[in-house]
Amino acid sequence: MREGESLSIENQKLILQKYADEHGFLNCKFYVDDGYSGANTERPAYKEMMNDVENERISTVIVKDQSRLGRDYLQTGLLMEITFPQYDVRFIAVNDGVDSINGVNDFAGIKNYFNDLYARDTSKKIRAVQRAKGERGERVGTAIPYGYMKDPANPKQIVPNPETAPIVRRIFEAYASGLGIMKICDRLTADKIVSPGVYAFQRDGNRSANPDMSRPYHWAQTTVRKMLSNQVYCGDTVNFKTFSKSNKLKKRIKNAPENILIFPDTHEAIIDRKTFDLVQKHFEGRKRPDKQGEIDKYAGILYCGECGSRLYLHRGKNIDSAKNNFMCGGYQRRTTDCTSHYIRESVLDRIVLENLKEMTAYARENAEEFYEMAAQNGIIEAKKFGRSAEQERKQIETRITQIDNTIRCLCEDRAIGRITPERYDSLAAGYESEQNELHEKLAELERKAAELDLQEQYIRKFIEQAREYIEMPKLTAELLRVFIRRIEVFEKPEKYSRTCGNTIVIHYTFECDKAFMAEELGKSA
Repeated sequence: MREGESLSIENQKLILQKYADEHGFLNCKFYVDDGYSGANTERPAYKEMMNDVENERISTVIVKDQSRLGRDYLQTGLLMEITFPQYDVRFIAVNDGVDSINGVNDFAGIKNYFNDLYARDTSKKIRAVQRAKGERGERVGTAIPYGYMKDPANPKQIVPNPETAPIVRRIFEAYASGLGIMKICDRLTADKIVSPGVYAFQRDGNRSANPDMSRPYHWAQTTVRKMLSNQVYCGDTVNFKTFSKSNKLKKRIKNAPENILIFPDTHEAIIDRKTFDLVQKHFEGRKRPDKQGEIDKYAGILYCGECGSRLYLHRGKNIDSAKNNFMCGGYQRRTTDCTSHYIRESVLDRIVLENLKEMTAYARENAEEFYEMAAQNGIIEAKKFGRSAEQERKQIETRITQIDNTIRCLCEDRAIGRITPERYDSLAAGYESEQNELHEKLAELERKAAELDLQEQYIRKFIEQAREYIEMPKLTAELLRVFIRRIEVFEKPEKYSRTCGNTIVIHYTFECDKAFMAEELGKSA
C-alpha cells in the first residue's frame, strides 16, 4: 500500500514543477487536495488558495488542466473570467494550452462544461452502483460505527470491537435503567473513557469527527444521543437514511421512512433488540432528566387508557417529589377530548410494584400453571390459525404457480403473434398485480405464524427473569424494562374524587392478549 500522496498527485506535481522551472516561475507553492473530488469547492487546499488570491498573495495559478481547478463549469468559469482577472491573477492550464496572458480562450468554457458533464456522469454511475449494493443489503456507508471494526477475514463485514463494544453496552444499559444522557456523558468523562472521535484518530488517524485532542475524555450529548438511536447496534443494516439532491449539493437530507431499507440480523449485535426497543420508547416519552440526572422511568411505557396519548410526568425543582404526578398529554395539549387522568407517581409506583411482585412470585412458585394461564389464549389462537393457515398457504402457492404458467403462455403467444403487444401488456399487468397481492398474503401468514411461535419464548423468558429478580425493594426503570411493555391509566369512575382510584392495566412482556389487571384504590390527595 502506498503511503503519503497518491501517484496521480505525485505526477501532477512533477509536471507543474517542470513547467514552472522552464518558464521562470519562482517562489512556488503547491496546493494539494488528495482524495477530494474536483466537484467539491469545500476542499481545504482549494479554500486556502482562494483566501491567498483574495489577499493578493498569488500572482499566477498553474494547473495540469482545467478540471484540476474544478469540475463545476459555473464556478470554474466564474474564477477564470471574473475572480482571477479581478485580483490580477494569471491562470495557466498546461495540458489545455490555456494562458490568460494571451486573452480569453474560446474553447475554455466548452471544456469546463464537458468537465462538469463528466463529473455528473461519474456521480450518476457511482449512485447506481451504491443503490444496487444498498438494495442487496450491503453496507453503503464508509464510516464504521463506534463499537464495531472491520472483520479481518471479510472487510465488507463489521464485527464488535472488543475495546469499544463494552462501552456501547454500558451506555445503552445506563440509559435503559433511567440515567439521562448528560449524566451518562459525565460518568464516561469521569472514568476517562476516550471519546469516539479521539479514539478513531488514535487508532486510524481519522479526523472526520474533528477530534478535540485537548479534551480526549469529553463526551458530547449529541454523540451519545445518535449512538442510542443507531439501529446498527442490534445487528441490522440500515441503508439510505439520507440522500443528496445532486452531485453539486453536498448537504445530506433525511430520507422518508418508506425509502429507507432495513436488513435485519446482517452482523453480530452489540445490543439485544429488547433493550434497543426500550431505549427508543424512552425517546418517545419525556426525556428531561431530574436534578439527579435521571429521566422518567415510565417514558415510552405509560399511556392514557382512553385516548392512547402518553402520560407526562409533572415535577419541579421547588415541588416536593411526593407530589410528582402524571397527566394525559392529549388533555394537556387539547388534541383530544380527554380528561386529565391525574395520578400521583408514588401511587402508580405502589400499584405497579405490588402487582409485579404478585405476578413474578406466582411465576416462580407455580411455573407450569403460570405458563398454561399465560399461553391459553395463544394456544387457542394457534389451533384456529393452524387449521386454516396451511390450507390457505397451499391455495396461495398453487395460484402463484398457475399465474407463472399463464404468463409464460402469454409470452409464447406474443412471440408467435397470437396476441398483440398491447393485449399482452394489459393481461400480464393484471396477473402480476394479482401475484404481488398473493405474495403479500403469504408473507402475512408467515409473519403471524412466527408471532405465535414466539409466544412460548416470551413466557419462558418471563419465568426465568422472575427467578432472577426476587428482591424488589422499589420500582426502577430496570424492572419496568424487564417485565412490562405497556401500562394504561384510566380515568377515575368518580371524577375529582379523593378516595376513588384510577384503574391501571398492565401489559407484561410475555405478550398475552388478555391483559392482567391491577386495580387499587389510591388516595390522590
